[in-house]
Amino acid sequence: MTVDKLVRLFAGLMVLISVALTYFVHPYWMGLTIFVGANLAQSGLTNICPLASILKKMGVPESTPCG
Repeated sequence: MTVDKLVRLFAGLMVLISVALTYFVHPYWMGLTIFVGANLAQSGLTNICPLASILKKMGVPESTPCG
């Protein structure tokens, strides 16, 4: 898997988990959904993603322009 795919997978899983926690545990878990959404928005605007930086340092390959 590439960095881009892992970032999207992680963000999607975090949203799904936080929605489940909000429904089954406590409404304050909605804050996690808001955090993930805000992080995705700032990443789209600034092209800076903390998770992508961590994954790159761990040696996860980046995607190629055609792949």
